[in-house]
Amino acid sequence: MTDLLETEEPQPKKKSTLVPTIAIVAVLTAIAGGGGWFLGGMLAQQVTPAPAVEKKPEPAPAAEGEGGEKKEEGLPHLATEENGVVQLEPITSNLAFPADRWVRLEVALMFREKPDEKIAEAVHQDILMYLRTVTLQQIEGPRGFQFLKSDLQERADILTEGKVSNVLIRAFVIQ
Repeated sequence: MTDLLETEEPQPKKKSTLVPTIAIVAVLTAIAGGGGWFLGGMLAQQVTPAPAVEKKPEPAPAAEGEGGEKKEEGLPHLATEENGVVQLEPITSNLAFPADRWVRLEVALMFREKPDEKIAEAVHQDILMYLRTVTLQQIEGPRGFQFLKSDLQERADILTEGKVSNVLIRAFVIQ
């Protein structure tokens, strides 16, 4: 038994690996930082700053013509009563389910003949009432959007007795 005890040699103490690990991490960090600085310098040379935009003076308010009507300057709007199109006020409403979802819809009506403001307002109110009965599942995706558009067209046809030829959806947002 004494032979066994004498043959075992005392094991040397393990050296601390903390110092080499810190040194390796510091070297790798320096290499990564230098590489990032180098690549950033290369990419920054390729990006050209946007040209400075000169501030144009704002146009003067539209001059009033005869009868107190304002003359519009610039590009003409496509949705005008002369074209038979009436732009309705934006419609914002919550859906039937889930009640915490909101929908914003901007619609224009294309009339077959001369536009009628009273009819346009009636269609506006009808669309608002209809949107409060719609669920999110009914209007999700492209197929749901097409169903919504066809429902709005059908409701406008019935309400206006065919005076509205098309319902144009200009903006449609669900939040």
